Amino acid sequence: MAVACERQAILLSFPFWIFRNSFLTPPVNLAPLIEITDLTKVYRGGQRPALDGLALTIRRGAFFGLLGPNGAGKSTLISILCGLLLPTRGAVRVLGTDVQTDAARVKSAIGLVPQDLALYPTLTARENLSFFGRMQSLGGARLQERVAACLAIARLEDLADRRVDTFSGGLKRRLNLVIGLIHEPQLLILDEPTVGIDPQSRNFIHEALRSLHQAGMTILYTTHYMEEAENLCDDIAIIDHGKILAHGTVPELLRAHRAGTIVAHLDTDLPDAVAQQLRALPQVRIGRVEARIIEVESETPDATLVAITGILRSARLPLVSLSLGAMNLEQVFLALTGTRLRD
Repeated sequence: MAVACERQAILLSFPFWIFRNSFLTPPVNLAPLIEITDLTKVYRGGQRPALDGLALTIRRGAFFGLLGPNGAGKSTLISILCGLLLPTRGAVRVLGTDVQTDAARVKSAIGLVPQDLALYPTLTARENLSFFGRMQSLGGARLQERVAACLAIARLEDLADRRVDTFSGGLKRRLNLVIGLIHEPQLLILDEPTVGIDPQSRNFIHEALRSLHQAGMTILYTTHYMEEAENLCDDIAIIDHGKILAHGTVPELLRAHRAGTIVAHLDTDLPDAVAQQLRALPQVRIGRVEARIIEVESETPDATLVAITGILRSARLPLVSLSLGAMNLEQVFLALTGTRLRD
C-alpha cells in the first residue's frame, strides 16, 4: 500500500505541463506507430544477417520491450529505426513515414536515449540540454522553456549549473534520459537506460517512464534486466539471430511457454554424478543444473518431470520445491534463446 501511494504521489506531482505535443492525450489514430516489413540487414563480411526478414508492428501509446541476448540484432534495428543505418532489404515506417525516403522527418519524431552516455562532461546540465536542443532546431524562449522542463523531469533544477563530470552515475543517467526528451518526441527509444546505476536512480527512471507512458508517449525499451521489462512493458518482443522468436504481453508469453519449464530446488547440493544423469535426459534443454537448483526446458514435460523426480528419489536428494511452468519472463527468455554465454 505504501509503495502504491508513493507511486501515485509521484505521478500526481509529475510536471505534465512540460509537454505540449500530441502524446499528452492518448491518440485516437489507431494506425501503428511503427511498421516493419521483411527487414533484413547484412553487414559486409558478415556470416549471417544481423536482421533476417524481421516483421513487427508497434501500436501508438505502447510501452514496448525489445529483448534479446548480445548480438541478437537489437542495436541494428534501433539504428535503422532512427535513420542512422540503411537496411539491405525491407521497409520501416514510423508515424506513416518511410524512414529511408524521409529520414529527417522521422528523426524529429524520435527521442533516442543511448546506452553509452551522450553527454559533454565539461558542460553543465543546463548547457548540455541547450546544446542538444539547438541540435534539434530549438532556440530562444522555446529552448529555455524546454531546458527548464527537462530539468524538472530529471529533478535536476538545483544541479542545473554544475558540470556533468561532477555528477554521479545516477545523475548522469537522469540527464541522459531528458536529453532524449528535449524536442518533445512522439516516440522515445531507450537502449538499456539503467545500466550500472544504484537502485534509487533506477526506481526514479522507472517512475519517470511510467509517467510519460501514462501521458500517452510511445516508448521502445531495451534491457537485459528481465524484471524491468516484466514490470514496465505492456508489450514485448524477444529477438535472436535477427528474428522475432515471441511477441505478446507478459501473461501471453508466460501462458505460451508454461508447459515446458521445470524448476526444482533441493535441500542439499547436487552431486556431479546426478547432474550428469539429469543432463543426459532426452528431449531436454538445460537451463541450470548447479548447486541446489535444477532448471530445464522439455519437449515432453510430463515424462521429464517423472524422470527428474525418479533420479532425485534414487539419489535420496530431498526436494524443497518443484514447479512445472514458466514463472517469470527470464525463464521464457532463456527457454527461447538458450543459456550459452554471448560475447
